[in-house]
Order: sequence, then C-alpha cells, then structure tokens
Amino acid sequence: MKLSQTVRSGPDQYICQENALVYFDEKMKRYTSPVIITGELSFEAFEKHYPGQNDFPVLQYDHTASIEDMNRLAKECPGADCIVGIGGGKVLDTAKGTADLLGIEYVTIPTVLGTCAAYTPLSAVYHPDGTFRSVDYYNRSASFCFMDLSLLVESPKQYFAGGIGDTLAKWYEAEGITNHIQGTLPAMVSVGLQTAKLTQEILLQNSEEALKSIETHEVTPAFEKVAEAVVAIAGTVGGFAGEYGRMAGAHAVHNGMSLIPETHDYEHGVKVAYGILVQLAACKRYDEVDKLQSFYKENDFPHSLKNFGITHDIKEAMEKIAAFSASDKETFNLVIPDITPDDVYQAMQYLEVLEPSKIGV
Repeated sequence: MKLSQTVRSGPDQYICQENALVYFDEKMKRYTSPVIITGELSFEAFEKHYPGQNDFPVLQYDHTASIEDMNRLAKECPGADCIVGIGGGKVLDTAKGTADLLGIEYVTIPTVLGTCAAYTPLSAVYHPDGTFRSVDYYNRSASFCFMDLSLLVESPKQYFAGGIGDTLAKWYEAEGITNHIQGTLPAMVSVGLQTAKLTQEILLQNSEEALKSIETHEVTPAFEKVAEAVVAIAGTVGGFAGEYGRMAGAHAVHNGMSLIPETHDYEHGVKVAYGILVQLAACKRYDEVDKLQSFYKENDFPHSLKNFGITHDIKEAMEKIAAFSASDKETFNLVIPDITPDDVYQAMQYLEVLEPSKIGV
C-alpha cells in the first residue's frame, strides 16, 4: 500500500501556544546529535523567541526544496540522529527530505504560516530551476512540532495570506475528488472531509480579523484559530482522508504556474487560491466562484493571470499552464477524470474576462 493511501494522524507531539519554544530544550534531550536546517531570516526569528541555549550545528538550505539540495545537506550531517527544520514550507520540506535520506527523525518549527508543511510527512519537491518535480511521501512523521504563536504572530502577513489560500483549497479539492465516489466513504475519509469543511468555515469566518492581528502582533482568538487551521487542522485532511483529501485541481494549476517566471515571486498559497477558481470554473461551478468574491476581495487574492502581472504573451502562458495541469502526471484529473488542456484553458479564459466587480480585485 502506498503511503499516500494510509492514515497519517500527524506529529508524535504537537505543541501550540504562546512561547511554545520554552519546551524545546526539554523535548530535545532524547537526541544526542541534532542538526538544524534553516534559512537566515527563519533562524533569526527562532533565536528571538528561543529562551534556551544549544550548540547544534546549523546548516542553510539553498531555497530550492530540491532533491539535489537534500542530498547536499545529508552529506553534511554525518552522525546526526535528528534534523530540526526551522522556517517556512520549503525549509521544512527540505528538512523532512534530508531526514528521510538519512533514515533519522525530524522536528519542525514553522516560522511563517504559509503551508501545513510543519504537520505533514511529505514534501513538495522542486527542480533547482524552480519548476515543480513531485510530491514525496515519507515513512516518518515529525517527532515534535512546535507552533510558537508569539513567534508566528510576528511573521510576514503575505505568507499568512498565502497559507490561508492554500488551506482554503483543502475543502474544494477534497470535495471535488469525493464527488465522484459511489457508495459510502470509509469512516476515516469522512473524518478528513469534515476536517476540510471545518478549515473552510474557520477561514471564511476569521481570516480578516486574523490578518489584522498579525499586523498588530497581537495573539487573538481569531489568529490562533486560523494559524492552527493553516498548519495543524489542514494537515490532518490528507492524513485522515488519504488520497481522497490530497491535492487536486487547484494545486495542479499552481504546479503549472511554476513554468511562468512572472509568478515565481508570489506565495504558494496565493497561486493555489487562483487555482481554486480555475478548478471551480472548469467544473462549471460559476456560482461558487461568485460566492468567494468577498473573501478574495478582503484578502487581495489575484483572480486572473493579469493580476499576477502576466500581460505579455498571456495566451501562451495559459496554454503552458493548462497543458501541464491537465497532463496525466498531474492531479486535475482527480476532479474531472477526462480533463483536457482546453477545459483548463477555457476556465482560465473565463476568469480573465470576468468583470472585476464580480470578484475580489
């Protein structure tokens, strides 16, 4: 059985509260030779809120989340018995992949709220040039996940907005996949679907206030709810629902957008949020596109390729994205089994001509 088909409940231990890093030294006593993998800004944020002392070796990732960088880092960790990933999604995915290559445990400490990477035993892997490669699943889940809300409420707003967009896709992709299922779903899949619906409800009700909280650096109930929805609750969707709760049309569009250089500076979740609209339009669910208009407006999510700054050769860009996302190796066909590049192209074209007053612009 593939790992993507098994129930994965999450990290062995999950700690989410203000000043959660006070427990870091205590929990790390079980290891003798940990190695930290991080980025410069991520490690600065960690050190600001970490009250203890350690002399663990610190390695810098190269910002690619590539197999090549994971192999490089693994060679620099002889004798390590744990990898501590500190940072955003690409750092944590790199740390998880490095730990898997070494066959050792890992710990995750998110410093931004961009994805559920801190919670899930998988990585989105890219080629060194930034184009998407694969989603790799690992045998081990994190031993510990430290969600320090005091640290995270000071993280950049744009990452948090991206995390909200990425998490919102959990419901629309899971719903799209399971719409094709005949008969009764397994109990654990139903748990995953209910969790996906919960994330959608939390986001639609609390995101605006949560984003204001991150501007004022104040840990509010809304911020805590949305932060946990983005990382932990979202991470359980695929964990419980397995392949029924995996990435589908929205993420396929995101992966296709990696071919377009103009989109590289936008957050993963912002591009996934656009992919939600493409998926819904391809399914001819124009009413759902309309229902999301206020949410997109509140959170400044782009609804068209023009909003991403693609104005030159936009037809060629749409053709590239459509061909990639509708290919057999991608996941749009989990929502529309006989999806074609033209179906995706037409959905994207619909969004290009959609009146700005109809959606959040």
